[in-house]
Amino acid sequence: MHIDDILRRMVEFKASDVHLRVPSPPVFRIDGNLVVQTEFPAMTQEILEKLFEHITSSEQRQVFERERELDFAYSVSGLARYRVNVMQQRGTLSMAFRMVPFKILTIEELGLPQVCKQLILKPRGMILVTGPTGSGKSTTMAAMLDYLNETRACNVITIEDPIEYLHRNKKCLIAQRDLGDDTHSFDAALKHSLRQDPDVIVVGEMRDTETMSIAIRAAETGHLVMGTLHTRDAAQTVDRIIDMFPPGQQPQIRLQVSQSIEGILSQALLPRASDKGRVGAFEIMLANAAVRNLIRDGRTYELPNVIQLNNKDGMQTLDQSLADLVKRNLVSKEEAISKSSNPERLQKMFDFNASGGRSY
Repeated sequence: MHIDDILRRMVEFKASDVHLRVPSPPVFRIDGNLVVQTEFPAMTQEILEKLFEHITSSEQRQVFERERELDFAYSVSGLARYRVNVMQQRGTLSMAFRMVPFKILTIEELGLPQVCKQLILKPRGMILVTGPTGSGKSTTMAAMLDYLNETRACNVITIEDPIEYLHRNKKCLIAQRDLGDDTHSFDAALKHSLRQDPDVIVVGEMRDTETMSIAIRAAETGHLVMGTLHTRDAAQTVDRIIDMFPPGQQPQIRLQVSQSIEGILSQALLPRASDKGRVGAFEIMLANAAVRNLIRDGRTYELPNVIQLNNKDGMQTLDQSLADLVKRNLVSKEEAISKSSNPERLQKMFDFNASGGRSY
């Protein structure tokens, strides 16, 4: 069995991920559901070791031997790139492949909010794309960066673990750095990237206090910084940033975030109600005077109300987006409620509409 055969079948089935684990045959994730591929044999430790040796270098295998964890990218010519994670479980190898298409889809093709174009053209500040694992954050950031690449001449540096979408220079000059091969840490790469005269810095994931601190300073000093967090909505995102820091630093960080933040896009992917595929729901917070004041004063619990009241400016809560998808019969109520950060509030929106209230 060759790994490329499995990955080609993965593309045919439009699966987002494939899991290789003893003693199961390969398992695809298709439209959010796990589907066992019985046409392939069950995985054994011997098979997985051969596949692992085929797709890794000796240096990567040494890292895995030392760390028992490994993240890297793997490409199949003419097919796709894959983000690969290898771990050990119960004494055997376990591998997961996430497909990253060679072609970067546009903001329109992905159905992203048009405000994404407005955000990526900001001259400075911080933009955060958030959501749970597998919600499409990397795809959204790639589409936004590609729009910038088509629109404006900028010097762009990305720091990723690993590099997923490959960007070629159009109007932008783009450097992509891989954690491990090109740099040892996000915070070191971010610090040194400031000496490369960047206009835009993309950080694959804001993982720690040092990275976040440097990112905030970069946004304050005239750079546009874009990154991701694993948070479900705008209020939780701001709280997560503040909570990264010791209590004594938090008032200063609140002030810095309130001044540097330009927008937070929180997203979730839901299975379509009537056909195959998935559709995105998006919370959009744009930094106006009210938003900045609430962040500075530590009243993030009021952010959903401000977002909900500023629809005309392009903002919307995740619940408003979910309710709209249900209204248009694109997703079921049950799926929408499962993705909501406040299911009771979303149910009230459904009840209000059912009783003849105004449209949500």
